[in-house]
Amino acid sequence: MAYSSGKVAGALFFIAVTQFVLGLMVSEALYSGYSISDNYISDLGVGPSSMIFNSSVFLLGPLLIIGTYFLQRAFKAFEALKVLLVLTAIGAMGVGIFTEDFPAIHSVVSLIAFLFGGLSAIFSVICSYVHKFELVKMPFSAISVILGLMSLGALVLLVAGMDLGLGVGGMERMIVYPLLMWGAGFGGHLITHAEKRTTEQKP
Repeated sequence: MAYSSGKVAGALFFIAVTQFVLGLMVSEALYSGYSISDNYISDLGVGPSSMIFNSSVFLLGPLLIIGTYFLQRAFKAFEALKVLLVLTAIGAMGVGIFTEDFPAIHSVVSLIAFLFGGLSAIFSVICSYVHKFELVKMPFSAISVILGLMSLGALVLLVAGMDLGLGVGGMERMIVYPLLMWGAGFGGHLITHAEKRTTEQKP
């Protein structure tokens, strides 16, 4: 059975997020004494479960990039979204390579992943309206904007040193979890999305 580029992109996005969520859960379980409130997510990258976490967060990057390639084949007009998704992927791969043992670089790549991930969620909707084609449809378009704003808002608070009583780990998860929810939802949306044949690039 032949699958459209959009459905392949959706499957890759969903797989990318799912494998990272599972990798994150396993890493937390294997890290004795780990606190989701007091520990940063990236502490897992230098702990006893570092191989699992770093491999999982790195793999997130290539899967997103390949998925973005198929997304571009299906919806060629969405250049801005493609750039944001690729930058997010680069940030994720950077987190897997440059752990907390490289604090300066790690902070930069983490910021890249967080910032452009949040913008990707929002721009998936903006691009749809600009190009007058509903890449994401209601109600998921509204959900995408909300999740993107939640992530970016939590990023601003974390950078400002405000954790709202959640701890640094809890606030960092308020950045990451909305992005993962959006990524999985976006993938599922693409899998079931009816593409316009005119937007499909011929091989």
